[in-house]
Amino acid sequence: MRKNLAAAKLAVLNQLEYRLNYVIDAIVQPGLSAIIEVTLWMAMLTGMGTNSLGGFGREYYLAYAMWATFMGRITTNWMYEFIMLDEIDSGRINSILVRPISFYEFYFSQFIGYKLATAAFSFLIPLIACLAFKAPLIVERLPLMLLLLAYFLAFTYTISFCISCMAFFMTRAQSLTGMKNMMLWVLTGELIPLDLYPEPIRTWIVHSPFASGVYIPVAYITGRIDTHLIMQSFVSISVGLVLSGLCGAWLWRLGMRSYAGTGA
Repeated sequence: MRKNLAAAKLAVLNQLEYRLNYVIDAIVQPGLSAIIEVTLWMAMLTGMGTNSLGGFGREYYLAYAMWATFMGRITTNWMYEFIMLDEIDSGRINSILVRPISFYEFYFSQFIGYKLATAAFSFLIPLIACLAFKAPLIVERLPLMLLLLAYFLAFTYTISFCISCMAFFMTRAQSLTGMKNMMLWVLTGELIPLDLYPEPIRTWIVHSPFASGVYIPVAYITGRIDTHLIMQSFVSISVGLVLSGLCGAWLWRLGMRSYAGTGA
């Protein structure tokens, strides 16, 4: 535990070292994205001449647009995925293999530390905005929502670990990161709320672990769904975590058998 906490602390210190970069990453960029999303949805509803879409009113899309941008930013993992890919591809993984901590644990601890440092301020903006504009928000549901997001982060990191292991077998495995990010952009509900997807596609995605990245937590705290569906999300993430964990362990063992360790 001390080793994991030290790695998490290292990530927090690295994040706070460049304060302007931290402010842009945690507040400015998602804030501007939220403003653009809100403007687009309000313009769309106004252009259609209606105050509701898919059974939900304008205020629900206002709240969804504000929360989805920040949650999408929190739950994505491309920076540490690129780092892990580069560590394996360049051979710098040698220095980690001799440490008394596994490759998975080392970067997972840093990943969680980085996300905690970012989320601490990022969630304040949509929270304050919803309270100021009186948008739908059930404050009592925030703790369970945060717990689901933390669980989802473990799932997305394990997927990133699987992708990073592909660097043992591919010379340009970074291309898989872009494909994964596009997939998550659609399946998590960050692009559009999953309520607007046609059936049975909507049902399939909602009951998959990917919907827990944006749609399920946002829908839960804004009153779109009940507690039963969010509890199902914990089960679906558990299944996805087990499958991705087994896949990652298998790829790591295969990679270690073929790895020559001749890099930096």
